[in-house]
Amino acid sequence: MKKINLSLCFFLVFQTIGWAQNKIAYQLFTKEGKKTTYKKLFKEAVTADVVLFGEYHDNSVVHWLQLELTKDLAEKMKLVLGAEMLEADNQKQLNQYLKGEITQKQFDSTARLWKNYKTDYKPLVDFAKEKKFPFVATNIPRRYASMVFKNGLEELEKLSAEEKNWIAPLPILFDINLPGYQNMMSMQGGHAGDKMPKAQAIKDATMAHFIVQNLQLGTLFIHYNGTYHSDNFEGINWYLKKYKPELKIITIATVEQKDIAKLAKEEYNKADFILVIDEDVTKTY
Repeated sequence: MKKINLSLCFFLVFQTIGWAQNKIAYQLFTKEGKKTTYKKLFKEAVTADVVLFGEYHDNSVVHWLQLELTKDLAEKMKLVLGAEMLEADNQKQLNQYLKGEITQKQFDSTARLWKNYKTDYKPLVDFAKEKKFPFVATNIPRRYASMVFKNGLEELEKLSAEEKNWIAPLPILFDINLPGYQNMMSMQGGHAGDKMPKAQAIKDATMAHFIVQNLQLGTLFIHYNGTYHSDNFEGINWYLKKYKPELKIITIATVEQKDIAKLAKEEYNKADFILVIDEDVTKTY
């Protein structure tokens, strides 16, 4: 009887260890909701002109995977990196840092960096610096997006010629009927009208503009942005297709779920690859 109980104990222990070891932090899916692998994502990415890596800004796993994918792609080809988290009028300071002309402390004090820059974006910038890859500050200066939110897109016409260099060429195309912009209006209860979608659109258009402007032959542009800016093949993706229809673009959307074994149906078709991360994963801020 003791031998049987002992055997049972060992069985239960090993079963428990095996179950615990199967815990994973993320799972990749296709847009159809089928499980896929990092290997397949990588295989598709190396054939693209642009990869739009949509993130949750505070998710530690997505930032880790962004860096890992970037490093792996760099083994195969030259890259240009770009990010929503750096604004176009800080490109000069960014270039100076990449070239070693200013220190990290000087960069911190002269550029408008996000509060999670050190943990989440500095590793990407430093990797570009190490590899001598360009890194593009793609986003519109936030003060101009604020102008649009308050007074509409027409307000941007008042900017100086120099200031207009930091935004998409005017006038930008704007389709209020795109589902993403419609959702923004509904989230506001309809009270803000089209102000918020227009502020979002000028960001999307500007990021797409600087991506296209910095494309290089035989080089992949990998762009890091909030997932909403490229979800459902809209936002930046939509403007890229307007600016340069022939581009091959791979989009990655980020989703957090309690159960990562199966993609929620409402998340289908969000991107070419959908990164589902356990909702309990540590946040960076």
